[in-house]
Amino acid sequence: MAAPLEEYDKEAGCVPILHPEEIKPQSHYNHGYSESLGRKSHIDDYSTWDIVKATQYGIYERCRELVEAGYDVRQPDKENVTLLHWAAINNRIDLVKYYISKGAIVDQLGGDLNSTPLHWATRQGHLSMVVQLMKYGADPSLIDGEGCSCIHLAGQVNFNSSVDLTRIFFSSVDPTRLLLTFNVSVNLGDKYHKNTALHWAVLAGNTTVISLLLEAGANVDAQNIKGESPLDLAKQRKNVWMINHLQEARQAKGYDSPSFLRKLKADKEFRQKVMLGTPFLVIWLVGFIADLDIDSWLIKGLMYGGVWAMVQFLSKSFFDHSMHSALPLGIYLATKFWMYVTWFFWFWNDILFCVQYVALFYNFGKSWKSDPGIIKATEEQKKKTIVELAETGSLDLSIFCSTCLIRKPVRSKHCGVCNRCIAKFDHHSGNHRYFMGYLFFLLFMICWMIYGCISYWGFHCETSYTKDGFWTYVTQIATCSPWMFWMFLNSVFHFMWVAVLLMCQMYQISCLGITTNERMNARRYKHFKVTTTSIESPFNHGCIRNIIDFFEFRCCGLFRPVIVDWTRQYTIEYDQTSGSGYQLV
Repeated sequence: MAAPLEEYDKEAGCVPILHPEEIKPQSHYNHGYSESLGRKSHIDDYSTWDIVKATQYGIYERCRELVEAGYDVRQPDKENVTLLHWAAINNRIDLVKYYISKGAIVDQLGGDLNSTPLHWATRQGHLSMVVQLMKYGADPSLIDGEGCSCIHLAGQVNFNSSVDLTRIFFSSVDPTRLLLTFNVSVNLGDKYHKNTALHWAVLAGNTTVISLLLEAGANVDAQNIKGESPLDLAKQRKNVWMINHLQEARQAKGYDSPSFLRKLKADKEFRQKVMLGTPFLVIWLVGFIADLDIDSWLIKGLMYGGVWAMVQFLSKSFFDHSMHSALPLGIYLATKFWMYVTWFFWFWNDILFCVQYVALFYNFGKSWKSDPGIIKATEEQKKKTIVELAETGSLDLSIFCSTCLIRKPVRSKHCGVCNRCIAKFDHHSGNHRYFMGYLFFLLFMICWMIYGCISYWGFHCETSYTKDGFWTYVTQIATCSPWMFWMFLNSVFHFMWVAVLLMCQMYQISCLGITTNERMNARRYKHFKVTTTSIESPFNHGCIRNIIDFFEFRCCGLFRPVIVDWTRQYTIEYDQTSGSGYQLV
Protein backbone atom coordinates (compact mmCIF):
# COMPACT_ATOMS: atom_id res chain seq x y z
CA MET A 1 0.00 0.00 0.00
CA ALA A 2 1.48 3.35 -0.99
CA ALA A 3 1.96 6.02 1.64
CA PRO A 4 -0.91 8.41 2.38
CA LEU A 5 -0.83 11.83 0.76
CA GLU A 6 0.34 13.43 4.01
CA GLU A 7 3.36 11.11 4.22
CA TYR A 8 6.44 11.18 2.02
CA ASP A 9 8.71 8.75 0.29
CA LYS A 10 12.06 9.01 2.08
CA GLU A 11 14.07 7.88 -0.91
CA ALA A 12 12.50 10.42 -3.23
CA GLY A 13 13.25 13.49 -1.21
CA CYS A 14 9.87 14.39 0.29
CA VAL A 15 7.78 13.74 -2.82
CA PRO A 16 4.27 12.40 -2.07
CA ILE A 17 3.02 9.32 -3.87
CA LEU A 18 -0.67 9.50 -4.68
CA HIS A 19 -2.87 6.50 -4.13
CA PRO A 20 -6.20 5.87 -5.89
CA GLU A 21 -8.42 5.62 -2.82
CA GLU A 22 -7.23 9.07 -1.68
CA ILE A 23 -9.32 10.67 -4.41
CA LYS A 24 -12.44 8.67 -3.77
CA PRO A 25 -15.41 10.94 -4.63
CA GLN A 26 -17.55 11.42 -1.55
CA SER A 27 -19.65 14.24 -0.22
CA HIS A 28 -16.51 15.80 1.28
CA TYR A 29 -14.38 15.33 -1.83
CA ASN A 30 -10.68 14.86 -1.19
CA HIS A 31 -8.78 16.23 -4.17
CA GLY A 32 -5.23 15.00 -3.94
CA TYR A 33 -2.78 16.76 -6.24
CA SER A 34 -0.06 14.77 -7.93
CA GLU A 35 1.79 17.40 -9.95
CA SER A 36 4.56 17.31 -7.35
CA LEU A 37 5.46 13.89 -8.73
CA GLY A 38 6.92 15.80 -11.66
CA ARG A 39 9.93 16.62 -9.48
CA LYS A 40 12.47 13.86 -9.97
CA SER A 41 14.41 12.42 -7.09
CA HIS A 42 17.76 13.85 -6.19
CA ILE A 43 19.05 10.30 -6.64
CA ASP A 44 20.16 9.81 -10.25
CA ASP A 45 20.33 6.00 -10.13
CA TYR A 46 16.89 4.57 -10.98
CA SER A 47 18.20 1.13 -11.86
CA THR A 48 16.71 -0.48 -8.76
CA TRP A 49 13.27 1.07 -9.08
CA ASP A 50 10.31 -1.13 -9.90
CA ILE A 51 8.14 -0.20 -12.87
CA VAL A 52 5.27 1.20 -10.78
CA LYS A 53 7.51 3.69 -8.99
CA ALA A 54 9.28 4.59 -12.22
CA THR A 55 5.90 5.22 -13.86
CA GLN A 56 4.72 7.41 -10.99
CA TYR A 57 7.84 9.56 -11.29
CA GLY A 58 7.87 9.54 -15.08
CA ILE A 59 11.24 7.80 -15.54
CA TYR A 60 10.67 6.86 -19.16
CA GLU A 61 13.99 5.09 -19.79
CA ARG A 62 13.63 2.83 -16.76
CA CYS A 63 10.05 1.94 -17.73
CA ARG A 64 11.04 1.12 -21.29
CA GLU A 65 13.96 -0.96 -20.05
CA LEU A 66 11.65 -3.09 -17.90
CA VAL A 67 9.01 -3.46 -20.63
CA GLU A 68 11.62 -4.46 -23.19
CA ALA A 69 12.89 -7.00 -20.66
CA GLY A 70 9.48 -8.67 -20.75
CA TYR A 71 7.22 -6.88 -18.30
CA ASP A 72 3.56 -7.12 -19.42
CA VAL A 73 2.09 -3.59 -19.46
CA ARG A 74 -1.40 -5.05 -18.95
CA GLN A 75 -0.39 -6.76 -15.71
CA PRO A 76 -2.03 -5.07 -12.69
CA ASP A 77 -0.25 -4.69 -9.36
CA LYS A 78 -1.46 -6.25 -6.11
CA GLU A 79 -4.13 -3.54 -5.82
CA ASN A 80 -5.42 -4.28 -9.33
CA VAL A 81 -3.97 -1.01 -10.66
CA THR A 82 -2.29 -1.06 -14.08
CA LEU A 83 0.63 1.00 -15.29
CA LEU A 84 -1.73 2.99 -17.49
CA HIS A 85 -3.66 4.06 -14.37
CA TRP A 86 -0.49 5.27 -12.66
CA ALA A 87 0.65 7.10 -15.78
CA ALA A 88 -2.76 8.75 -16.17
CA ILE A 89 -3.09 9.96 -12.58
CA ASN A 90 0.42 11.44 -12.66
CA ASN A 91 -0.02 13.00 -16.11
CA ARG A 92 2.77 11.02 -17.83
CA ILE A 93 1.66 11.48 -21.41
CA ASP A 94 4.78 9.96 -22.99
CA LEU A 95 4.37 6.82 -20.90
CA VAL A 96 0.66 6.57 -21.74
CA LYS A 97 1.50 6.63 -25.44
CA TYR A 98 4.25 4.05 -24.93
CA TYR A 99 2.14 1.67 -22.84
CA ILE A 100 -0.78 1.81 -25.29
CA SER A 101 1.63 1.08 -28.14
CA LYS A 102 2.72 -1.99 -26.17
CA GLY A 103 -0.82 -3.27 -25.77
CA ALA A 104 -2.16 -1.55 -22.64
CA ILE A 105 -5.97 -1.59 -22.46
CA VAL A 106 -7.17 2.01 -22.50
CA ASP A 107 -10.43 1.31 -20.64
CA GLN A 108 -9.00 -1.14 -18.12
CA LEU A 109 -10.89 -1.09 -14.80
CA GLY A 110 -8.81 -1.12 -11.63
CA GLY A 111 -8.19 0.16 -8.13
CA ASP A 112 -10.53 0.26 -5.17
CA LEU A 113 -13.06 2.28 -7.17
CA ASN A 114 -12.82 0.00 -10.21
CA SER A 115 -12.07 3.06 -12.38
CA THR A 116 -10.56 3.51 -15.81
CA PRO A 117 -7.45 5.64 -16.43
CA LEU A 118 -9.79 8.28 -17.89
CA HIS A 119 -11.68 8.42 -14.57
CA TRP A 120 -8.41 9.01 -12.75
CA ALA A 121 -7.25 11.73 -15.16
CA THR A 122 -10.64 13.47 -14.95
CA ARG A 123 -10.62 13.48 -11.14
CA GLN A 124 -7.18 15.05 -11.17
CA GLY A 125 -8.06 17.57 -13.88
CA HIS A 126 -5.24 16.58 -16.24
CA LEU A 127 -6.62 18.11 -19.42
CA SER A 128 -3.91 16.86 -21.75
CA MET A 129 -4.24 13.36 -20.37
CA VAL A 130 -8.03 13.38 -20.76
CA VAL A 131 -7.64 14.39 -24.40
CA GLN A 132 -4.93 11.80 -25.07
CA LEU A 133 -6.92 8.94 -23.59
CA MET A 134 -10.05 9.92 -25.52
CA LYS A 135 -7.95 10.15 -28.66
CA TYR A 136 -6.93 6.53 -28.09
CA GLY A 137 -10.57 5.51 -27.73
CA ALA A 138 -11.26 5.86 -24.00
CA ASP A 139 -15.01 5.80 -23.32
CA PRO A 140 -16.15 8.69 -21.06
CA SER A 141 -19.55 7.06 -20.50
CA LEU A 142 -18.13 4.06 -18.59
CA ILE A 143 -18.97 3.98 -14.90
CA ASP A 144 -16.64 3.32 -12.00
CA GLY A 145 -17.22 1.31 -8.84
CA GLU A 146 -19.44 4.03 -7.42
CA GLY A 147 -21.50 4.21 -10.57
CA CYS A 148 -20.01 7.51 -11.82
CA SER A 149 -19.01 8.36 -15.37
CA CYS A 150 -16.46 11.05 -16.20
CA ILE A 151 -19.07 13.82 -16.58
CA HIS A 152 -20.20 13.11 -13.01
CA LEU A 153 -16.64 13.28 -11.69
CA ALA A 154 -15.96 16.56 -13.48
CA GLY A 155 -18.64 18.30 -11.44
CA GLN A 156 -17.64 16.86 -8.08
CA VAL A 157 -15.35 19.68 -6.95
CA ASN A 158 -16.33 21.68 -3.90
CA PHE A 159 -15.36 25.35 -4.21
CA ASN A 160 -15.23 25.54 -0.42
CA SER A 161 -12.26 23.19 -0.50
CA SER A 162 -8.89 24.37 0.75
CA VAL A 163 -7.34 23.42 -2.58
CA ASP A 164 -5.74 26.26 -4.54
CA LEU A 165 -8.28 28.14 -6.70
CA THR A 166 -6.24 27.68 -9.86
CA ARG A 167 -6.20 23.97 -9.20
CA ILE A 168 -9.97 23.95 -8.72
CA PHE A 169 -10.47 25.75 -12.02
CA PHE A 170 -8.45 23.18 -13.90
CA SER A 171 -9.92 20.21 -12.07
CA SER A 172 -13.60 21.01 -12.60
CA VAL A 173 -14.44 23.54 -15.27
CA ASP A 174 -11.99 22.55 -17.99
CA PRO A 175 -12.70 18.78 -17.98
CA THR A 176 -16.42 19.57 -18.08
CA ARG A 177 -15.99 21.81 -21.14
CA LEU A 178 -13.77 19.25 -22.82
CA LEU A 179 -16.20 16.41 -22.20
CA LEU A 180 -19.11 18.51 -23.46
CA THR A 181 -17.10 19.35 -26.57
CA PHE A 182 -16.69 15.64 -27.23
CA ASN A 183 -20.50 15.24 -26.98
CA VAL A 184 -20.72 13.41 -23.65
CA SER A 185 -24.31 12.97 -22.45
CA VAL A 186 -25.14 15.48 -19.71
CA ASN A 187 -28.25 13.65 -18.51
CA LEU A 188 -26.67 10.28 -17.77
CA GLY A 189 -27.37 9.15 -14.19
CA ASP A 190 -24.76 7.32 -12.13
CA LYS A 191 -25.30 3.65 -11.34
CA TYR A 192 -26.11 3.71 -7.63
CA HIS A 193 -27.46 7.16 -6.75
CA LYS A 194 -28.94 7.97 -10.18
CA ASN A 195 -27.44 11.44 -9.82
CA THR A 196 -26.82 13.29 -13.06
CA ALA A 197 -23.84 15.59 -13.54
CA LEU A 198 -26.12 18.48 -12.53
CA HIS A 199 -26.94 16.72 -9.25
CA TRP A 200 -23.23 16.27 -8.50
CA ALA A 201 -22.41 19.88 -9.39
CA VAL A 202 -25.16 21.10 -7.02
CA LEU A 203 -23.90 18.79 -4.27
CA ALA A 204 -20.41 20.24 -4.74
CA GLY A 205 -21.66 23.84 -4.94
CA ASN A 206 -19.85 24.17 -8.26
CA THR A 207 -21.66 27.17 -9.74
CA THR A 208 -19.51 27.42 -12.87
CA VAL A 209 -20.13 23.82 -13.87
CA ILE A 210 -23.84 24.25 -13.11
CA SER A 211 -23.95 27.09 -15.65
CA LEU A 212 -22.10 24.99 -18.23
CA LEU A 213 -24.45 22.05 -17.79
CA LEU A 214 -27.56 24.22 -18.01
CA GLU A 215 -26.25 25.79 -21.23
CA ALA A 216 -25.65 22.27 -22.57
CA GLY A 217 -29.31 21.35 -21.96
CA ALA A 218 -29.07 19.42 -18.69
CA ASN A 219 -32.45 18.19 -17.44
CA VAL A 220 -33.34 20.32 -14.40
CA ASP A 221 -36.15 17.92 -13.47
CA ALA A 222 -34.07 14.73 -13.48
CA GLN A 223 -34.58 12.76 -10.26
CA ASN A 224 -32.09 10.60 -8.40
CA ILE A 225 -32.89 7.37 -6.58
CA LYS A 226 -34.44 9.36 -3.70
CA GLY A 227 -36.70 11.28 -6.07
CA GLU A 228 -34.70 14.50 -5.64
CA SER A 229 -34.12 16.94 -8.47
CA PRO A 230 -31.10 19.29 -8.61
CA LEU A 231 -33.44 22.09 -7.45
CA ASP A 232 -34.44 20.02 -4.41
CA LEU A 233 -30.78 19.56 -3.49
CA ALA A 234 -30.12 23.30 -3.93
CA LYS A 235 -33.03 24.12 -1.60
CA GLN A 236 -31.70 21.66 0.98
CA ARG A 237 -28.40 23.53 0.93
CA LYS A 238 -30.17 26.92 1.00
CA ASN A 239 -27.95 28.22 -1.79
CA VAL A 240 -29.76 31.25 -3.23
CA TRP A 241 -27.65 31.44 -6.40
CA MET A 242 -28.23 27.81 -7.34
CA ILE A 243 -31.95 28.00 -6.48
CA ASN A 244 -32.47 31.09 -8.65
CA HIS A 245 -30.57 29.71 -11.64
CA LEU A 246 -32.28 26.33 -11.55
CA GLN A 247 -35.70 27.98 -11.22
CA GLU A 248 -34.90 30.25 -14.15
CA ALA A 249 -33.92 27.19 -16.20
CA ARG A 250 -37.24 25.53 -15.35
CA GLN A 251 -39.20 28.63 -16.26
CA ALA A 252 -37.30 28.99 -19.54
CA LYS A 253 -38.46 25.49 -20.45
CA GLY A 254 -42.05 26.35 -19.47
CA TYR A 255 -42.21 23.98 -16.49
CA ASP A 256 -43.44 26.58 -14.01
CA SER A 257 -46.25 29.11 -14.19
CA PRO A 258 -44.87 31.99 -12.14
CA SER A 259 -46.61 35.25 -11.32
CA PHE A 260 -46.39 38.15 -13.75
CA LEU A 261 -43.61 39.81 -11.73
CA ARG A 262 -41.63 36.58 -11.50
CA LYS A 263 -41.99 36.12 -15.25
CA LEU A 264 -40.50 39.55 -15.78
CA LYS A 265 -37.68 38.80 -13.34
CA ALA A 266 -36.92 35.58 -15.18
CA ASP A 267 -36.82 37.31 -18.58
CA LYS A 268 -33.13 38.11 -19.21
CA GLU A 269 -33.93 40.40 -22.12
CA PHE A 270 -36.37 42.39 -20.01
CA ARG A 271 -33.85 42.66 -17.15
CA GLN A 272 -31.27 43.96 -19.61
CA LYS A 273 -33.70 46.60 -20.87
CA VAL A 274 -34.47 47.68 -17.30
CA MET A 275 -30.77 48.05 -16.46
CA LEU A 276 -30.13 50.06 -19.62
CA GLY A 277 -33.33 52.13 -19.28
CA THR A 278 -33.09 53.06 -15.60
CA PRO A 279 -30.38 55.73 -16.14
CA PHE A 280 -32.55 57.38 -18.85
CA LEU A 281 -35.41 57.73 -16.36
CA VAL A 282 -33.27 58.78 -13.39
CA ILE A 283 -31.32 61.47 -15.27
CA TRP A 284 -34.55 62.93 -16.61
CA LEU A 285 -36.30 62.85 -13.21
CA VAL A 286 -33.39 64.55 -11.43
CA GLY A 287 -33.43 67.45 -13.89
CA PHE A 288 -37.23 67.54 -14.21
CA ILE A 289 -37.86 67.73 -10.45
CA ALA A 290 -35.19 70.43 -10.04
CA ASP A 291 -36.78 72.39 -12.89
CA LEU A 292 -40.31 72.29 -11.43
CA ASP A 293 -41.77 75.66 -10.46
CA ILE A 294 -42.15 74.66 -6.82
CA ASP A 295 -40.64 76.79 -4.09
CA SER A 296 -40.80 74.14 -1.37
CA TRP A 297 -37.61 72.09 -1.24
CA LEU A 298 -39.38 69.72 1.15
CA ILE A 299 -41.75 68.64 -1.63
CA LYS A 300 -38.85 68.26 -4.04
CA GLY A 301 -36.96 66.29 -1.39
CA LEU A 302 -39.89 63.88 -1.05
CA MET A 303 -40.01 63.50 -4.82
CA TYR A 304 -36.28 62.69 -4.89
CA GLY A 305 -36.96 60.18 -2.13
CA GLY A 306 -39.53 58.55 -4.39
CA VAL A 307 -36.94 58.36 -7.17
CA TRP A 308 -34.51 56.70 -4.77
CA ALA A 309 -37.18 54.18 -3.69
CA MET A 310 -37.95 53.39 -7.33
CA VAL A 311 -34.28 52.75 -8.08
CA GLN A 312 -34.03 50.47 -5.03
CA PHE A 313 -37.04 48.47 -6.18
CA LEU A 314 -35.72 48.10 -9.73
CA SER A 315 -32.23 47.15 -8.59
CA LYS A 316 -33.46 44.46 -6.19
CA SER A 317 -36.01 43.08 -8.63
CA PHE A 318 -34.27 43.20 -12.00
CA PHE A 319 -30.55 43.95 -11.67
CA ASP A 320 -28.21 40.96 -11.94
CA HIS A 321 -24.49 40.28 -12.30
CA SER A 322 -24.44 41.90 -15.77
CA MET A 323 -25.20 45.30 -14.21
CA HIS A 324 -21.46 45.99 -14.03
CA SER A 325 -21.41 46.32 -17.81
CA ALA A 326 -25.03 47.32 -18.49
CA LEU A 327 -25.29 50.24 -16.04
CA PRO A 328 -22.21 52.19 -17.23
CA LEU A 329 -23.41 51.78 -20.80
CA GLY A 330 -26.91 52.90 -19.80
CA ILE A 331 -25.58 55.97 -17.99
CA TYR A 332 -23.45 56.93 -20.97
CA LEU A 333 -26.27 56.45 -23.51
CA ALA A 334 -28.77 58.29 -21.32
CA THR A 335 -26.48 61.27 -20.84
CA LYS A 336 -25.81 61.54 -24.55
CA PHE A 337 -29.53 61.22 -25.36
CA TRP A 338 -30.57 64.03 -23.00
CA MET A 339 -27.74 66.20 -24.30
CA TYR A 340 -29.14 65.88 -27.81
CA VAL A 341 -32.69 66.58 -26.62
CA THR A 342 -31.48 69.65 -24.75
CA TRP A 343 -29.59 70.98 -27.75
CA PHE A 344 -32.42 70.67 -30.23
CA PHE A 345 -35.19 71.95 -27.94
CA TRP A 346 -33.40 74.55 -25.83
CA PHE A 347 -30.71 75.88 -28.16
CA TRP A 348 -30.82 75.94 -31.94
CA ASN A 349 -30.46 73.59 -34.88
CA ASP A 350 -26.82 74.42 -35.57
CA ILE A 351 -25.41 72.92 -38.79
CA LEU A 352 -22.02 72.12 -37.20
CA PHE A 353 -23.71 70.23 -34.40
CA CYS A 354 -25.74 68.25 -36.95
CA VAL A 355 -22.59 67.32 -38.87
CA GLN A 356 -20.82 66.01 -35.79
CA TYR A 357 -24.05 64.24 -34.78
CA VAL A 358 -24.00 62.26 -38.03
CA ALA A 359 -20.25 61.56 -37.76
CA LEU A 360 -20.62 60.45 -34.15
CA PHE A 361 -23.42 57.99 -34.86
CA TYR A 362 -21.67 56.65 -37.95
CA ASN A 363 -18.55 55.80 -35.96
CA PHE A 364 -20.66 54.51 -33.07
CA GLY A 365 -22.58 52.19 -35.39
CA LYS A 366 -19.44 50.90 -37.09
CA SER A 367 -17.72 50.43 -33.74
CA TRP A 368 -20.73 48.60 -32.30
CA LYS A 369 -21.60 46.40 -35.30
CA SER A 370 -18.23 45.74 -36.90
CA ASP A 371 -16.49 42.46 -36.15
CA PRO A 372 -14.04 43.25 -33.31
CA GLY A 373 -11.91 40.29 -34.33
CA ILE A 374 -13.89 37.33 -32.98
CA ILE A 375 -11.79 34.18 -33.23
CA LYS A 376 -14.02 31.56 -34.81
CA ALA A 377 -13.66 27.81 -35.00
CA THR A 378 -15.90 24.89 -35.89
CA GLU A 379 -16.45 21.99 -33.47
CA GLU A 380 -14.13 19.83 -35.54
CA GLN A 381 -11.43 22.51 -35.51
CA LYS A 382 -11.78 22.81 -31.73
CA LYS A 383 -11.35 19.07 -31.27
CA LYS A 384 -8.34 19.04 -33.59
CA THR A 385 -6.75 21.98 -31.72
CA ILE A 386 -7.30 20.33 -28.35
CA VAL A 387 -5.67 17.11 -29.53
CA GLU A 388 -2.72 18.94 -31.11
CA LEU A 389 -2.06 21.01 -27.99
CA ALA A 390 -2.41 17.94 -25.79
CA GLU A 391 0.12 16.11 -27.97
CA THR A 392 2.70 18.82 -27.32
CA GLY A 393 1.77 19.34 -23.66
CA SER A 394 0.64 22.91 -24.40
CA LEU A 395 -2.90 22.68 -23.09
CA ASP A 396 -2.55 25.54 -20.61
CA LEU A 397 -4.19 28.93 -20.16
CA SER A 398 -1.28 30.91 -21.60
CA ILE A 399 -2.13 29.79 -25.14
CA PHE A 400 -5.45 27.94 -24.74
CA CYS A 401 -8.86 29.40 -23.92
CA SER A 402 -10.73 26.94 -21.73
CA THR A 403 -14.04 28.70 -22.43
CA CYS A 404 -13.92 28.90 -26.23
CA LEU A 405 -11.76 25.74 -26.47
CA ILE A 406 -9.44 27.32 -29.04
CA ARG A 407 -5.79 28.18 -29.29
CA LYS A 408 -5.40 31.87 -28.50
CA PRO A 409 -3.58 34.02 -31.08
CA VAL A 410 -0.97 36.43 -29.79
CA ARG A 411 -2.51 39.68 -28.44
CA SER A 412 -5.92 38.04 -28.01
CA LYS A 413 -7.99 37.82 -24.83
CA HIS A 414 -11.26 36.28 -23.78
CA CYS A 415 -13.90 38.99 -23.41
CA GLY A 416 -16.17 38.71 -20.39
CA VAL A 417 -18.86 40.83 -22.08
CA CYS A 418 -19.49 38.79 -25.23
CA ASN A 419 -17.93 35.57 -23.84
CA ARG A 420 -15.69 35.15 -26.88
CA CYS A 421 -12.01 35.45 -27.65
CA ILE A 422 -11.15 38.73 -29.39
CA ALA A 423 -8.01 39.27 -31.49
CA LYS A 424 -5.82 42.25 -30.55
CA PHE A 425 -8.13 42.86 -27.60
CA ASP A 426 -8.31 46.43 -26.31
CA HIS A 427 -11.47 46.74 -24.22
CA HIS A 428 -14.09 45.29 -26.54
CA SER A 429 -14.71 48.55 -28.31
CA GLY A 430 -15.59 46.91 -31.58
CA ASN A 431 -13.49 48.03 -34.52
CA HIS A 432 -10.71 49.99 -32.83
CA ARG A 433 -10.24 52.58 -35.56
CA TYR A 434 -13.92 53.48 -35.59
CA PHE A 435 -13.86 53.59 -31.81
CA MET A 436 -11.14 56.24 -31.94
CA GLY A 437 -13.25 58.26 -34.39
CA TYR A 438 -16.20 57.85 -32.09
CA LEU A 439 -14.23 59.15 -29.09
CA PHE A 440 -13.06 62.18 -31.07
CA PHE A 441 -16.56 63.21 -32.19
CA LEU A 442 -17.97 62.43 -28.75
CA LEU A 443 -15.48 64.83 -27.18
CA PHE A 444 -16.36 67.43 -29.81
CA MET A 445 -20.08 67.02 -29.04
CA ILE A 446 -19.51 67.40 -25.29
CA CYS A 447 -17.43 70.54 -25.83
CA TRP A 448 -20.16 71.98 -28.07
CA MET A 449 -22.73 71.15 -25.39
CA ILE A 450 -20.70 72.99 -22.74
CA TYR A 451 -20.42 75.95 -25.09
CA GLY A 452 -24.21 75.84 -25.67
CA CYS A 453 -24.92 75.89 -21.91
CA ILE A 454 -22.66 78.91 -21.37
CA SER A 455 -24.25 80.71 -24.34
CA TYR A 456 -27.74 79.96 -22.99
CA TRP A 457 -26.91 81.51 -19.62
CA GLY A 458 -25.50 84.58 -21.35
CA PHE A 459 -28.73 85.11 -23.34
CA HIS A 460 -31.41 84.05 -20.87
CA CYS A 461 -30.10 84.48 -17.32
CA GLU A 462 -29.46 87.62 -15.35
CA THR A 463 -26.14 87.29 -13.62
CA SER A 464 -23.78 89.53 -11.65
CA TYR A 465 -20.52 87.62 -11.88
CA THR A 466 -18.29 90.72 -11.97
CA LYS A 467 -20.07 92.21 -8.96
CA ASP A 468 -20.85 89.29 -6.66
CA GLY A 469 -18.24 86.66 -7.63
CA PHE A 470 -18.19 83.07 -8.79
CA TRP A 471 -20.38 81.33 -6.19
CA THR A 472 -23.17 83.85 -6.59
CA TYR A 473 -22.94 83.36 -10.34
CA VAL A 474 -23.28 79.58 -9.91
CA THR A 475 -26.38 80.07 -7.75
CA GLN A 476 -27.90 82.43 -10.31
CA ILE A 477 -27.42 80.15 -13.32
CA ALA A 478 -28.59 77.09 -11.36
CA THR A 479 -31.75 78.95 -10.32
CA CYS A 480 -32.30 80.36 -13.80
CA SER A 481 -32.50 76.90 -15.40
CA PRO A 482 -31.87 73.89 -13.15
CA TRP A 483 -32.20 71.54 -16.12
CA MET A 484 -29.52 73.37 -18.06
CA PHE A 485 -27.24 73.38 -15.02
CA TRP A 486 -27.81 69.64 -14.60
CA MET A 487 -26.88 69.04 -18.25
CA PHE A 488 -23.78 71.21 -17.81
CA LEU A 489 -22.62 69.12 -14.83
CA ASN A 490 -23.15 65.92 -16.82
CA SER A 491 -21.22 67.39 -19.75
CA VAL A 492 -18.26 68.36 -17.58
CA PHE A 493 -18.14 64.93 -15.99
CA HIS A 494 -18.20 63.15 -19.34
CA PHE A 495 -15.68 65.57 -20.81
CA MET A 496 -13.13 64.53 -18.19
CA TRP A 497 -13.27 60.78 -18.77
CA VAL A 498 -13.64 60.98 -22.56
CA ALA A 499 -10.66 63.36 -22.85
CA VAL A 500 -8.50 61.15 -20.62
CA LEU A 501 -9.53 58.01 -22.50
CA LEU A 502 -8.83 59.57 -25.90
CA MET A 503 -5.39 60.81 -24.82
CA CYS A 504 -4.47 57.45 -23.29
CA GLN A 505 -5.57 55.60 -26.41
CA MET A 506 -3.59 57.88 -28.72
CA TYR A 507 -0.50 57.58 -26.50
CA GLN A 508 -0.73 53.79 -26.50
CA ILE A 509 -1.28 53.61 -30.25
CA SER A 510 1.37 56.10 -31.37
CA CYS A 511 4.08 55.93 -28.71
CA LEU A 512 3.86 52.40 -27.32
CA GLY A 513 2.26 50.34 -30.08
CA ILE A 514 0.19 48.36 -27.58
CA THR A 515 -3.42 47.94 -26.49
CA THR A 516 -5.00 48.81 -23.15
CA ASN A 517 -5.04 45.16 -22.13
CA GLU A 518 -1.35 44.74 -23.01
CA ARG A 519 -0.38 47.88 -21.12
CA MET A 520 -2.23 46.75 -17.98
CA ASN A 521 -0.97 43.16 -18.12
CA ALA A 522 2.41 43.54 -19.82
CA ARG A 523 4.21 41.53 -17.14
CA ARG A 524 2.08 38.49 -17.98
CA TYR A 525 3.28 38.35 -21.58
CA LYS A 526 6.73 37.01 -22.37
CA HIS A 527 7.14 39.13 -25.50
CA PHE A 528 7.17 42.42 -23.53
CA LYS A 529 10.22 43.73 -21.71
CA VAL A 530 8.91 45.64 -18.71
CA THR A 531 10.89 47.92 -16.42
CA THR A 532 9.69 50.25 -13.68
CA THR A 533 9.50 53.13 -16.15
CA SER A 534 8.87 51.64 -19.58
CA ILE A 535 7.39 48.84 -21.67
CA GLU A 536 9.39 47.61 -24.66
CA SER A 537 6.87 46.27 -27.16
CA PRO A 538 7.69 44.10 -30.18
CA PHE A 539 4.78 45.83 -31.95
CA ASN A 540 6.18 49.35 -31.59
CA HIS A 541 7.62 50.55 -34.91
CA GLY A 542 7.89 54.26 -34.16
CA CYS A 543 5.26 56.94 -33.73
CA ILE A 544 4.62 57.72 -37.41
CA ARG A 545 4.65 54.10 -38.54
CA ASN A 546 2.36 53.09 -35.65
CA ILE A 547 -0.21 55.72 -36.66
CA ILE A 548 -0.01 54.82 -40.36
CA ASP A 549 -0.49 51.11 -39.61
CA PHE A 550 -3.27 51.61 -37.06
CA PHE A 551 -5.42 53.99 -39.10
CA GLU A 552 -4.34 52.37 -42.39
CA PHE A 553 -3.37 55.71 -43.91
CA ARG A 554 -2.51 55.49 -47.59
CA CYS A 555 -2.72 59.14 -48.65
CA CYS A 556 -3.06 58.45 -52.40
CA GLY A 557 -0.37 55.75 -52.27
CA LEU A 558 2.25 57.78 -50.40
CA PHE A 559 2.07 55.41 -47.41
CA ARG A 560 1.88 51.64 -47.31
CA PRO A 561 0.40 50.46 -44.02
CA VAL A 562 1.26 46.98 -42.78
CA ILE A 563 -2.05 45.17 -42.23
CA VAL A 564 -1.95 42.09 -40.00
CA ASP A 565 -4.72 39.54 -39.49
CA TRP A 566 -4.39 39.13 -35.73
CA THR A 567 -6.90 36.28 -35.66
CA ARG A 568 -4.25 34.03 -37.25
CA GLN A 569 -1.01 35.13 -35.56
CA TYR A 570 -0.03 32.66 -32.86
CA THR A 571 3.66 33.29 -32.17
CA ILE A 572 6.33 35.96 -32.57
CA GLU A 573 10.05 35.44 -32.81
CA TYR A 574 12.97 37.83 -32.44
CA ASP A 575 14.15 39.14 -35.80
CA GLN A 576 17.85 38.26 -35.89
CA THR A 577 18.41 40.10 -39.19
CA SER A 578 17.53 43.53 -37.86
CA GLY A 579 18.43 42.91 -34.23
CA SER A 580 15.86 45.43 -33.18
CA GLY A 581 12.45 43.85 -33.25
CA TYR A 582 10.25 40.85 -33.80
CA GLN A 583 8.69 39.13 -36.72
CA LEU A 584 5.29 37.47 -36.77
CA VAL A 585 5.08 33.75 -37.42
